[in-house]
Amino acid sequence: MTQADDIVHNLAQIRARIAEATARANRPAGSVTLVAVSKTHPAAAVEAALAAGQRCFGENRVQEADGKFPALRPAWPDLRLHVIGALQTNKARDAVRLADVIESLDRPKLATALAEAMAREGRRPDCLVQVNVGEEPQKAGILPADTDAFLAECAALGLPVTGLMCIPPAEGDPRRHFDWLAGRAARHGLAVVSMGMSGDFEAAIGCGATHVRVGSAIFGARG
Repeated sequence: MTQADDIVHNLAQIRARIAEATARANRPAGSVTLVAVSKTHPAAAVEAALAAGQRCFGENRVQEADGKFPALRPAWPDLRLHVIGALQTNKARDAVRLADVIESLDRPKLATALAEAMAREGRRPDCLVQVNVGEEPQKAGILPADTDAFLAECAALGLPVTGLMCIPPAEGDPRRHFDWLAGRAARHGLAVVSMGMSGDFEAAIGCGATHVRVGSAIFGARG
């Protein structure tokens, strides 16, 4: 099979697993959005996924996303691009210009930069606050204890924050972290809970994820 065939096959499998996990959790069919993480993979891989009906994609690096997605949008106007990686403040304007959703809002300086960029660009992509649920020093994200205050800061800046995102620790059961994130989003009336990746998205769905980010299980090893 070609890489395009593999992607079509893998997408079908992941969609089936999402549907099964959603049903097990007694949640409505179609209530979980698959974000296909296409970082390091070429535009041809994205096109294969688009042809198979996938419309929501995630990219870590703004520069890489800029090299793929603007050229694809005319043919696929309902494409949605999520920036999911660490975002430097000097890339805030590019992210606002390119993305439909910015999932990695993780510090006050970036919140200010995004608010200023939105004012300049006249675009207001949805934002998710990234929470460092495991309080891991090597990971980005607002600490759990600081989340409420940071959400208030973002609201004061007028940022369109629609939800929360996390990457739990690699070791241990992620479900307590997923439960915490979903609970905190509900407390603040936030509709979006982005959590779960290739290895744990079914557990995340059971805990209330609205978006799961799956890369290698769709596109294979990094390009």
